[in-house]
Amino acid sequence: MGPGRQPKVRCATCGTGLCCTKVQDLDVVLGGTTILENVNLHIHCGELTAIIGANGAGKSTLLKALVGEVQHGGSISYLDEKDLHTNKPLMGYVPQKLEIDGTSPTSVYDLFAAALSNRPVWLSHSPKVREEARKGLAGVRGEHLLDRRLGALSGGEVQRVLLALALQPVPDLLLLDEPVSGIDQEGLKMFYAMVSAIREEYDLSIILVSHDLDMVARYADRVVFLENRTVQAVGPPQEVFGNPAVVERFGMGWVRDFAAGGGPDADAL
Repeated sequence: MGPGRQPKVRCATCGTGLCCTKVQDLDVVLGGTTILENVNLHIHCGELTAIIGANGAGKSTLLKALVGEVQHGGSISYLDEKDLHTNKPLMGYVPQKLEIDGTSPTSVYDLFAAALSNRPVWLSHSPKVREEARKGLAGVRGEHLLDRRLGALSGGEVQRVLLALALQPVPDLLLLDEPVSGIDQEGLKMFYAMVSAIREEYDLSIILVSHDLDMVARYADRVVFLENRTVQAVGPPQEVFGNPAVVERFGMGWVRDFAAGGGPDADAL
């Protein structure tokens, strides 16, 4: 558990952390089109839960419903150690991508300073703010990015900056929407390893939307498969990747091997 982080209250159902999230009969209709229907989930405390599915399955919409960006039917609740409803937890959110003007002089430090102090980037900031920004970036192996222009960063570097921002302050629930889309294999490995380490250090619940099934198999505690607007399978990776609907959707040979106990080839990850 990170420095200065208080031990969390344990929910009665999970017993492993604070942020037990229950989704019941959730529906989302956008522009007259049903995106999600009758979604029921229990996001366990302190676990990394990966949401998988084809494009258009509603994965990102589910995250936006959790954050509160889209209206929904049904209920989303958070339970304490007595299985009683508690207040909405502190959330961190990393979107699928951030639109950045490549010509803007805005630096990574400017972005942090504005977020940490709620002051415009053109106003001066205290040395304390700079130190907090440096420490935040160091936690995602991005300390060297502090004075770089946002427009000069690679996709992987931008995602590290966004992850560091999402951890300021450290949330109870971290939501990641395809955070490594388009990033090379080495960047992919690094990002997932960082997220896993952050989860361990801060006892976080993490919900991750991903198309990277190899990484999901290696790092996720629980997998949710969305298809036809609802949850078709949920459970540990070995169980979900053995589900016939998942095998049919992704058609990946190693899925059956994984379900049989062999798992994906670590050297191929």
